[in-house]
Amino acid sequence: MNCPKCNAELVQKSYKGMFDVEVCPQCQGMWLDLHELDKLEDVVFNIDERKGSLIHYQTKTTFPCPHCGKPLDEFQYRLYDLKLDACTEHNHGFWLDAGEDERVIEAMKHRAHDIKRKINAESEWKKILKNMHSFLDKK
Repeated sequence: MNCPKCNAELVQKSYKGMFDVEVCPQCQGMWLDLHELDKLEDVVFNIDERKGSLIHYQTKTTFPCPHCGKPLDEFQYRLYDLKLDACTEHNHGFWLDAGEDERVIEAMKHRAHDIKRKINAESEWKKILKNMHSFLDKK
């Protein structure tokens, strides 16, 4: 497979000892197969139903999918200020430019923090309402 951005041959490398990805030796971008983006996110946040919609505002690019050669789609990643590329036509996977893997991890850390804060706030509100109901039932 070749890099969709600079056409160099991709090489397989272990991503932080967790799973293998294809990396461009020139631009340091990486190809993640369809399930590997989820694995990357799961490093810090693995509650899939709480991650939110993955793809927003997609547009065609001129960059070819390393698998099928069809143009990749650029999309806004989970409504964060991050644009990634994907083979949405055949669901082959995702292209991340150099450093975008760390931005995905940071986005998931932020999401995990927000979900924890929301759950804590809902729990506190539930206690307040329960106490309020108990007080009103006594009258």
